Amino acid sequence: MAPPAVVVDNITRRFGRRSALAGVSFALEPRECLAIFGPNGAGKTTLLKIVAGLLVPNSGAVSPSGVAARRSVGLISHQTMLYPELTSLENVEFAARLYGVPEPRAAALASLDALGVRDRAETLVRQLSRGLQQRVSIARSLVHRPSIVLLDEPFTGLDAQGARVLTEALVGLREADAALVLVTHNIDEGLALATWVAILDDGRFVSYDRRHDIDPVTYAARYRAILCPP
Repeated sequence: MAPPAVVVDNITRRFGRRSALAGVSFALEPRECLAIFGPNGAGKTTLLKIVAGLLVPNSGAVSPSGVAARRSVGLISHQTMLYPELTSLENVEFAARLYGVPEPRAAALASLDALGVRDRAETLVRQLSRGLQQRVSIARSLVHRPSIVLLDEPFTGLDAQGARVLTEALVGLREADAALVLVTHNIDEGLALATWVAILDDGRFVSYDRRHDIDPVTYAARYRAILCPP
């Protein structure tokens, strides 16, 4: 049996006296997707940063970790983190070179093409709309074909076409054996891709279920009750 793509084992993370994560665990096989829902401040972004190797937990462990994590992970955020004075192609090719991708220019063009923005390859990022910048950012995050894809509200700023293109790209990655962790407030977006679903609140999973075991309407009502308690 192949090993899990990612294992998170009882991780905690504190910022001063505040506990952002308090004993979070999960494991994903290739082709699985965990959709995580939760209110603002629940610890969702902190969790993704730890899995990406950008933050170190106070306790617990993540596998893969360190350099191995950074090479195998693609992080897609609602913040584009692009260089505005470079072109779309230069941004994506730079990432490809950092990851040691063979033929980085060709890989960058293919990644832009997959996100429907190859025609903007020579356009400076600062001249693109917010939605097109987000697509270029996603192309950069996926150019090295990561085996673990972390998504922090990735549909923010995308129009309907951009959202469709992103969904198709993520489905393609899953079919190529990638594991996905998706953080979103949108129940429909999350359930459409998920094989597992979880609600994170106050640094802990208050629920963790197989997607096919939950009813979307009941689940949405439960989530709303957590967001807006009586």
